[in-house]
Order: sequence, then C-alpha cells, then structure tokens
Amino acid sequence: MKWQASLGRYTPAFIFIIGILVIWQTLSWLFLKLEVPLAQSKVPYLHELAITFASYAGTLFSEGAVTLTNAIMGFLLGAMGGILLAVLMSSSKWVEQLAFPYAVASQMIPILGLAPIVYGIFRDEQVSRVLIAAYMTFFPVALNCLRGLRSADPQALELMYSYAAKPWTIYWRLRFPQSLPSLFSGLKIAAPLAVTGAILVELMGATRGLGVIMLRNLYYGPSHNYMFWLTVIFGAVLGILSYLAVSLIERWVTPWQPEFRKSGGDE
Repeated sequence: MKWQASLGRYTPAFIFIIGILVIWQTLSWLFLKLEVPLAQSKVPYLHELAITFASYAGTLFSEGAVTLTNAIMGFLLGAMGGILLAVLMSSSKWVEQLAFPYAVASQMIPILGLAPIVYGIFRDEQVSRVLIAAYMTFFPVALNCLRGLRSADPQALELMYSYAAKPWTIYWRLRFPQSLPSLFSGLKIAAPLAVTGAILVELMGATRGLGVIMLRNLYYGPSHNYMFWLTVIFGAVLGILSYLAVSLIERWVTPWQPEFRKSGGDE
C-alpha cells in the first residue's frame, strides 16, 4: 500500500531526527547538572528555544525572507553563469583549457576574505549578497554541468553527426537532456551554499537579514543565547529547504531517472 511504502521510506529519517533531539536535550541537561559554565550557550534546551521562537517568529521569518531573496537571486545568477561557462567549455577544448584553470583558482580564495572585499568595493549590502551567493554557486554548477554535457552517448552523437545536425540541435536534443541529472547535482550542492554566502555578507555590516540578527545576539552574550541559536538553526533550515526545492524541481524536470521511476511505481 502507498502509505506503508511512504512510511518505510521516511522511517529511518524520522528515527534519526528523534535520536538527535533526544541526544541534544540530554546533553543540555547533563551540562547543567555538571555546572558547566554557560551551559545553555553550548547546548540550549529545546523547549526554551521553542518558547523563544514563539515570541520572535515574526522577526525570524521577515529577516529570513530578506536573506533568502538575496540568496535566490545570487543562486540564479551563479547558475546561469555556470551553465554558460560549461557550454562554452564543452564546445571548445581551447576555451576549456583557457577558462577552467581560472575557474578552479577562483575557488581557492577564502570566502571569509572575499566577502568583506566585495562589500567594501560596492558598499551595497544587497549587491554584495547577490554576488557572493553567485560566486559560491557558479563553480559546482559549471563543473557538474560540464560533466553532464560530456556524458552524451557517443553512438547517439555519431548518429546526429551522420544526419548533419547543427551544433545547437545536438545540444538541445541530446547534450542538454542527458546533462540534466549532473546539472541538478551541482544545483543541489550550490543552493545551500548560496544561503550561506548571503548570511556571511550580512555579518559584515548589513542592516537586515539573518546574519544581522545572529551578530547582534552574539554580541549581547548569554542573555540573548536562545535567539542566537534560533538564527543559526533558522539559517540551516533555509539551506535545507533550498536543497529540497531544487530536488523537487529535479523530480519534475527529470522523471525518467531510475530513482524517480521506482518511486512512481510504488504509488
């Protein structure tokens, strides 16, 4: 039955989450019993976090929306740049030899050093968040998309060449469809990174966003401990949701993948 199949599929994840929550609450209680200094700053009680969330949910959602909006814009910009670079590199070996080393070298720059530089140059928190999110997105997208474009079936390519198909036809009819699973692998990696990049810029001096709340509550110390932890958890949830959103789009765009066909058969 459908509900039994769904239950069996999600049971391990449910057990894992319950286990993490139990361990978390136990550690919090243990730290307090052992009189560890600032115990709630290390592992706060979950029920205290829930109470704080009930009081400040509106603030978290409004500031999280600012962060997520900039992350999405940067993600889309970086994804388009990564796909374009992958297409250019796959179409010309010369372009790949020229561009790929620079793309790899760009990822060697520590993001903690790059974010304040970008913010200092543009002096615009929104532009800086979008650019850093795009920077963290484009490389995994470009790398995985390039791998996908190069994975086209050689026999299918030979057949299209024998029919004198134009390059854009080969890309549209063959290379792009076969590259989609690899492309979505890159997008799923990049989506949470875009959220992280946006939050990182907000720590540099923005006026709105999760990073701003996180920094303020960290500055005020133990008295704002629960709010600080909530911003951290909320940022993690945004990253998870962005990953799940890309996964849902992948399921819709590439229903022919084996794991999706199997799930569809269970239904």
